[in-house]
Amino acid sequence: MTRTKKMTLGLSAAALALGAGIGVAGMASATTTTPTPSASSSASADGSTGTGQEHMGRHGARGGQGMEQASALAAKLGVDEAKVADALKSFRDANKPTTPPAEGQKPDPAAREAALAKSLAQSLGIDEAKVTAALQEIRSEEQAERAAALKTRLDKAVTDGKLTQAEADAVTKAVQNGVIGGGGR
Repeated sequence: MTRTKKMTLGLSAAALALGAGIGVAGMASATTTTPTPSASSSASADGSTGTGQEHMGRHGARGGQGMEQASALAAKLGVDEAKVADALKSFRDANKPTTPPAEGQKPDPAAREAALAKSLAQSLGIDEAKVTAALQEIRSEEQAERAAALKTRLDKAVTDGKLTQAEADAVTKAVQNGVIGGGGR
């Protein structure tokens, strides 16, 4: 193998490792940030109202964030926030796994979200299609916010000279395609 090819492969591997590191660091920083109380929080398929994978963990929102997320869903549905919070809690309690999933297996998020929508619709007396649409809208808004936050972090890294624009673009593409980070849900 020629020296040029070796250098190209080495630089490519370094860029990929750097991108993965930034993706992991970005996801780590996302777990420590508190989202603003906007309508962009999402109801995840496990009954928590965080995204996926998200800020306070996948096993239900805790503390003030749960209220913010119930608030966002309540606003979308035009329902009292306390009723939404109670319905979400009831769903989580009723669907709490008794055993952890087998290694390499994940719960089906589409099935969980469908069950969540059905449960919320029944609990709140709202059409299931309206609940499903609200959950999808909230998820889309949250994904857009995560993409914007990633772009901001990558732009800063480029400005600070920590990444080239090409490396930042590669990280963005990898996240969008679900190769690293939390993209591609």
